[in-house]
Amino acid sequence: MNGVDAWGFATDRPGTAQNARPTTPGPAAEPGHAPPTTAPDTARPATARPRSAPGDTDHEHRRTARAALTRILEPGDETAGRWVRELGPVELWRTLSDQDAPPPPGASPAKTEGLRLRAARARPAADLAAVAALGGRFLCPGDDEWPGQLDDLGDARPLGLWVRGTANLRLWALRSVAIVGARACTDYGAHLATTLGADLADRGWTVVSGAAYGVDGAAHRGALAATGATIAVLASGVDYAYPRGHTELLSRIAEQGLVVAELPPGDHPTRTRFIQRNRVIAALTRGTVVVEAELRSGSLVTARRALSLGRFTMGMPGPVTSSLSAGVHQLLRDEAAVVTDADEVIEFVGSIGDLAPGRPGPTLTRDLLDPVATRVLEALPARGGADTGRLAEEAGTPREVTQGKLFELLSLGFVQRCGDHWQLARRAEATPCSRRGGA
Repeated sequence: MNGVDAWGFATDRPGTAQNARPTTPGPAAEPGHAPPTTAPDTARPATARPRSAPGDTDHEHRRTARAALTRILEPGDETAGRWVRELGPVELWRTLSDQDAPPPPGASPAKTEGLRLRAARARPAADLAAVAALGGRFLCPGDDEWPGQLDDLGDARPLGLWVRGTANLRLWALRSVAIVGARACTDYGAHLATTLGADLADRGWTVVSGAAYGVDGAAHRGALAATGATIAVLASGVDYAYPRGHTELLSRIAEQGLVVAELPPGDHPTRTRFIQRNRVIAALTRGTVVVEAELRSGSLVTARRALSLGRFTMGMPGPVTSSLSAGVHQLLRDEAAVVTDADEVIEFVGSIGDLAPGRPGPTLTRDLLDPVATRVLEALPARGGADTGRLAEEAGTPREVTQGKLFELLSLGFVQRCGDHWQLARRAEATPCSRRGGA
């Protein structure tokens, strides 16, 4: 039989632990989404557990409780998020761990029973040790490293985030862009995602995606190739490589970037967890770019969630004949902005003055002609030729001016002279009467 610690929670130590609850009240519930009253932890290297300063005991108990709740509650459960907000994580964990405690407000008997079955196997100390062994850590609201933009999710905010990698998640997320798209993408989509990921990383932006096959993996690889910052947000534990074919890619991301998950170590992905993972990608970043998506696509869920959160939503167009472009084009018709490269993305998500360069078409020699020379050139017939007098009439210019412009056009290779007549130069043909460079 497991023991009970001083806070009234089950431990892995049999029999010898105290069975009585403390006589003093437990830690107070967190007030909404505000930081705790105790000082937050400072950012620590991934190999170290977040350190508590004197007086931070309550915050550490809340950290442990939140770690336990990630094993019990499903990501994105807004009802559970309301319980956390109203009761606080410590009291909610106690409520779910004690079979004799009243259920959380509004919880059905069936849901309460299911959550208590999960609570019986929650071992937060083991989970925290497991992530520490990976060189990772568990972040929760109130930590210096917690990205405050996740609070925009309200009661759907993550209970905490399990993180692998040494970088500071909050700082990296301040300049981040999500790149999402089809798993079964085309070569065109993979090229766009790779190039966009590399160019954004090269400009100092963090590339965020879900580490799936297709567009996600291409975006991560592009950022890694540019020796840039990238974050993979998983629908499983940070030690559970999914898809299996991206085991090496996730290891590279953990070394060079960050791997982030709501679920504790060892937990597996499900269809619902993939959908809920997308809300974290949308909230964590300043904007979301969709590269190839069908009309029914999780990438569109991410983009529309980003839009609802007030983030920039962008799409890269593709062939109108491709079903993998249909979802992107629908998004562009309704809500999103067209982008074609990193400069245009940064124009949306960057600071004032981060404008994409102008894109003029190529300058042709004909563009450099003055208006009179242009009128004389346009007066020449498409076939055959005309004399100077006829061209002066057609162009509406004096004969002397027309003659001078014709010699200018001859030197530039636009016309050729055949006796007293002028005609358009045909460079692919050589005619006996062709003259270049003078009368």
